[in-house]
Order: sequence, then C-alpha cells, then structure tokens
Amino acid sequence: MTDEAQGWRRCSSCKNPIGFGALHWVCNVSTCNRPRTGLVFCSVSCWEAHVPVMRHRESWALEKSAPTQEEWARAGGAAAPSQRTPEAPSPASPRPLASARPADTLPLAPAARREAPNEILIVASKLKAYVRARSGMNTSDGVFDVLSDSVRALCDEAIRSAQRDGRKTVMERDIPRRR
Repeated sequence: MTDEAQGWRRCSSCKNPIGFGALHWVCNVSTCNRPRTGLVFCSVSCWEAHVPVMRHRESWALEKSAPTQEEWARAGGAAAPSQRTPEAPSPASPRPLASARPADTLPLAPAARREAPNEILIVASKLKAYVRARSGMNTSDGVFDVLSDSVRALCDEAIRSAQRDGRKTVMERDIPRRR
C-alpha cells in the first residue's frame, strides 16, 4: 500500500488513515502529545473515546491540520512516494537491550547523579500501626532511618537492573525478592 493510500498517520482510536493535509484532532494533555505517544484522532468522537481510558480529569480536543506530503518529507517524517530511492539508508539500529558492563558499574542518570536527599522514606504512622497490629509492640524512632537506608539500597539495585535491561522505568520485576 502506498503512502497516498495509507495517509499521513492512523487514528489512535479507530485506526482509520488520516490523509496528508487533512484535519485531525489531538488531546491537549501533555502526556498524549509526547513524541513517543503522539496520539492523533480522525474525529472528536474518536478523541472522546480515549478520554475515559486515559483517565483525564480535564481535557479538550485541539483541531490541527496534517502536514502535506512535501512538508512531511522536509521534516524528515518519510519521503514522499515520488522522492523515494532504493538506496535510501536503513533506519538506525535500535539501542541494545542489555549493557555489557557489570551491574555495579552502571552510571546513574544525569539528573540522579546529585546526591539524593537523605530523608525518611517510610511512613512512620503506617509502620508503627503495622508493628502494633502484628505484635502489640511499640516502634523506636531509630527504626525509620535504618529501614530507609534498606529501601534506598533496594532501589539502587532495582535501578541497576532496569539499566541492564535498557529501560528507563523501574518495574516491580527489578526489585530483588526476599530470600
């Protein structure tokens, strides 16, 4: 199928093609407009279908016009069918999923290189209530610093696990399980 038959992009809701230069709608919520997400809708009703799924509290549809084939090609989106050549370069290879470095030498992200604040990470009232309900015992205030240090160590290990997998999101599977 050619680009002309497929259109510029597909509707994020109904998957119908949106033609070059055609009107379409986008969500005003920033998470729907990020480059990786980039939701576009062929009609307001398709936009309305995504609102409950995305759980937007307050949002509206913005009317936009799709680029022409020439504008799209100039912006680097895709070459117009008449401008394609067989010797077009292949797309860049995807980044590797795993790092060749040992886990303990993986660098922290640039924003995380600063020293994280050494605050209490445990909700004191919740922990005290848990200990009292399980055992009838009281909890010393010194416990919270020690537990927070343990949580930081678990988080650091989970961060390294996510980095090894080439992800930027720490997931539950990255948290080491209790032995």
